Amino acid sequence: MSFTADKQTLDDLNLLGKHKAHSVLSIFNEVKTGGGERMLQEMFQQPYSDAGQINRRSQIFQYFQQKSLSFPIDGMTFNMAENYLTMGTGGNLIASVAGTLVKKFSASILHDDQFGRLQNGLLAAVELLKALHGFWDKQEALGPDHPYIEQQQRFERILSDPRLAWVFIQRQTSGLSVMQIGRYDYLLRHTLSKEMEQLLKDTCLLDVYLAVAAVAAAKGFSYARALPKQENRFAATGLRHPALDKAVANPLSFDKDGNLLFLTGANMAGKSTFMKSFGIAVYLAHMGFPVPADYMEFSVKDGMYSSINVSDDLGQGLSHFYAEVLRVKKVAEGVASGKDLIVIFDELFKGTNVKDAYDGTLSVTQAFAGYRNCFFIVSTHIIEVGDALRGKVSHIQLGYLPTVMDGNTPRYTYKLEAGISADRQGMLIIENEGILEILGSGFLFAD
Repeated sequence: MSFTADKQTLDDLNLLGKHKAHSVLSIFNEVKTGGGERMLQEMFQQPYSDAGQINRRSQIFQYFQQKSLSFPIDGMTFNMAENYLTMGTGGNLIASVAGTLVKKFSASILHDDQFGRLQNGLLAAVELLKALHGFWDKQEALGPDHPYIEQQQRFERILSDPRLAWVFIQRQTSGLSVMQIGRYDYLLRHTLSKEMEQLLKDTCLLDVYLAVAAVAAAKGFSYARALPKQENRFAATGLRHPALDKAVANPLSFDKDGNLLFLTGANMAGKSTFMKSFGIAVYLAHMGFPVPADYMEFSVKDGMYSSINVSDDLGQGLSHFYAEVLRVKKVAEGVASGKDLIVIFDELFKGTNVKDAYDGTLSVTQAFAGYRNCFFIVSTHIIEVGDALRGKVSHIQLGYLPTVMDGNTPRYTYKLEAGISADRQGMLIIENEGILEILGSGFLFAD
């Protein structure tokens, strides 16, 4: 069973989309091969919910980051070799060699390019085999308990096959005779087709490991340690948003005695970014990927829900408020089912009047907090809810992102502090922009 996140959550956190601006996937998409890119997308779509799987993958990334290795072949050559090796060839050796001779004859007489494509594909495959052989020849043997040992041994087993000895003996592959091309082509695409398929798959996976490890090193990410579900805790320091180069980092922790953070602060104080940072780190950690934090350990969860950018649905005739209510209902059903979840709510019930928003935020937040197996962040501008919660629930954390006034100009620290925000600079910002002065001139012409 995998860690789950629905489309709303994936969109809120901008997790997927290889070409989507600032998506988390795009940050890690430094792979060299098409197959590596497909594997990277699959990893993003299938996070783990098993601590052992998570930690094993994380250890592989750490291993390659410590080695600072580069992918051993350029992407264009690999893709050419991959296209060639996956085409396959039928018949027997004699038919294959005969077919090669026909292609050579057609190239000479009819200017057909089939022989050229065959030759170039074979040469690309030979270059790939040589590059992988040289890459692994430089690496030391891994211990029997190393999480990458199976893949490394598989590489070495295929590359040391006696039937491939000619690849590493032949110095000038560009000078192969037509007979040699026919024989080697049959060997790679027929006799050793299963081995070549596995080699390509493992090479694409190696591409992902090397690319992700390089991104982690460049951005100063760390590796989270997954804990069994029953430990029910989360702790991070230096938690930040991965798409911001100068993001302000914060600590954050949860356990059964503090499973809900009630977050307040002014608009632009950084509440949404802070919550997204947490959600992204949780998701990446369940993938076994490096996380944008200095340190992190977490108990595995079953899934995550967020409600950050909920909008109305004109097609179904849903108002913004009713869309919010349906979202809260869906999350409530997941929480009440007994699943261990991460829940992020940004501004509960902002689509209704202040009184209903106050009552709804207070009652729903209080009810959610009772599910100690889940962790929640709930943000709001209605700071009075925090005072009411303080007197009702002992295991809620109260935090805020402050606003510092430089004269009449607000400045935001983006640093999480304990307590409830007392900031009320909304009217001051309106006045600073001169909106009332602009509108005031209209009174002179009003009837």
